[in-house]
Amino acid sequence: MFERFTKDARSAVVDAQQVARTAHSDQIDSRHLLVALAEHEGPARSALAEGGLDVAALVERARADIAAGDALDPGALAAVGIDLDEVTRRTEATFGEGALARAGRMLRGRRKHVPFTPDAKKSLELALREAIRLGSKEIHGGHLLLGLTRAESPARTVLSDAGADLDSVRRHAEGTTEAA
Repeated sequence: MFERFTKDARSAVVDAQQVARTAHSDQIDSRHLLVALAEHEGPARSALAEGGLDVAALVERARADIAAGDALDPGALAAVGIDLDEVTRRTEATFGEGALARAGRMLRGRRKHVPFTPDAKKSLELALREAIRLGSKEIHGGHLLLGLTRAESPARTVLSDAGADLDSVRRHAEGTTEAA
C-alpha cells in the first residue's frame, strides 16, 4: 500500500514517527498522524483550515492530548494495588529525582522504528479505501485525513473536541484529493 502514497502522504507517515519520538511515545496512533498532516502545507492542512479549524490550535490540542495519554495512570495502577506516588518516592530516594522518567526516555530512545497502533493502521487502511472510493490510483494527504475522520479514533476525538464539523472537513478533504 505504501507504494501508492504520494510524496505528501509519505511525508506525513514519516513525520508521525518524529512526532512520536519528540513526545516520547511508545507507539504512533492516529493523533500523531493528525499532527503530522496539520503541521505541514498540503491538502490535509488546507482541508482542516477550510473546514473552519484553527490549525495551530488543533496541533497544540493534539500534542497536549498525546502527552497526557502517555502518562502513567495512577487510578488504573491503584486498582491493581500499585501506589504510583510511593513507587516514585522510593525510586527517587534510591536513584535520584526523575529516575523513572529518565529510564523511560532511555528505553524509548533505543528503538529506531516506532510501531503503529491498531487505530493508526486502520486509519491508513481507510485512507486506501477512500482513495479507491474517489477513483484515485494514489493516496494523498487528503485521503489520510479522510481515513482519520472515518472511524472512531483518538484523532477523530481530538478533531471533535476542537469543534470540527467532520462532514465539512471531509467535504474539503475530498476536494483536495480531486485537485491533487
